Amino acid sequence: MKEPKKPLPALTPDDYYINEQGLMVFTSKYHLKRGYCCGSGCKHCPYPKG
Repeated sequence: MKEPKKPLPALTPDDYYINEQGLMVFTSKYHLKRGYCCGSGCKHCPYPKG
């Protein structure tokens, strides 16, 4: 049986920025607050690759 997903942490202004294309980009601070790598290849992912 799968464990239920934990709710995502609330966003603060330090957790993301809007890039030149108008897209939301999460900071490494947010990734660490979330607590795991989602495997999507995020730009600022602080977790080891692979």
